Amino acid sequence: MGENMDKIKVLVVDDSALMRNLLARMIAAQPDMTVVGTAPDALAAGEMVRELNPHVMTLDIEMPRMSGLEFLEKLMAKRPMPVVMVSTLTESGAEATMRALELGAVDFIPKPKLDMQKGVAEYATEITEKIRAASRARPKVPRTPVLPRSANGPAPAAGAAGGAIARLASRGEISSDKIILIGASTGGTEAIRELLSGLPADTPPILIAQHMPAGFTKSFADRLNKYCKLAVKEAEDGERVLPGHAYIAPGSHHLLLKRNGGGYITVLSDGEPVNRHKPSVEVLFRSGAEVAGPHVLGVMLTGMGRDGAQAMRDMRDAGAYNIVQDEATSVVFGMPREAIAAGAAHEVAALPEIAGRMVGHLLKSGSKLARA
Repeated sequence: MGENMDKIKVLVVDDSALMRNLLARMIAAQPDMTVVGTAPDALAAGEMVRELNPHVMTLDIEMPRMSGLEFLEKLMAKRPMPVVMVSTLTESGAEATMRALELGAVDFIPKPKLDMQKGVAEYATEITEKIRAASRARPKVPRTPVLPRSANGPAPAAGAAGGAIARLASRGEISSDKIILIGASTGGTEAIRELLSGLPADTPPILIAQHMPAGFTKSFADRLNKYCKLAVKEAEDGERVLPGHAYIAPGSHHLLLKRNGGGYITVLSDGEPVNRHKPSVEVLFRSGAEVAGPHVLGVMLTGMGRDGAQAMRDMRDAGAYNIVQDEATSVVFGMPREAIAAGAAHEVAALPEIAGRMVGHLLKSGSKLARA
């Protein structure tokens, strides 16, 4: 009994007995984890949460009697806790996963193929790392999202930051030389949504590296596009980056910035993972340091690990200006902490303040926002 006191207690919820057993074996093999229970559906899981008080739950989306999304919504309203979704690699599965993250799930992982002969060890490493990060995460009760675009135009920026941006936006025009680079991991999907929805439509081009597997980034971009004044899309190779647009790195490729004449274009690389990630924040930020230097505004958001920290320092040394999310509003403070430790940050700010800080810096540095 005493040995389990300091271990991460995990509850596995999946309607497939084979999947429950597979996940339970992977988790139980970790010296710092213990599986306190497995549940075949949401109703059984609800009882186990009350009885077993797990630290982290893995949750299947597609289950009988009550879907994983319905259960997650009820759970986060009554007993917020770290949840890692186990998602099917389909278009509908990706859509449901994005909704789960909006509802408060900390992270997700695609469901493994039961017949896979290779990659079992890699999958076990990935899911247990996500559980480990989730155990240290700060579960957030989901807020009502900003209104999506309507037939009459995009939704207004929300909250106090939106009001500050509206006042700043009346002063002038944005120059074409600025570029914004954003990196994020665990908790980043919702942080990015909150940040982008607070930026005006004439914001300089934005390139984003969010740790996410292939098959999910298009749904992520499409969903962001509904909530933002900016046009958000999954990045393609060789496209010219434009003001008012945000480009999400595909889950299967690194995203880099390249100078092209008087402007910039995107480059997709199918190279090896960097810091075990693909896309990697390190790759994106390094390209920014090399080709754009003082024209870059860098932002590091919530995430586990240290991906991008050194390259963010390289951007600062090249003349970039960097803003890092603070600990209190980060779901996981790994990547922001490492960026701060590397001396990369000019400012450390709470997530709701970052959009306003970004616009303020753009104005101070000579960029001006276009009049409405």
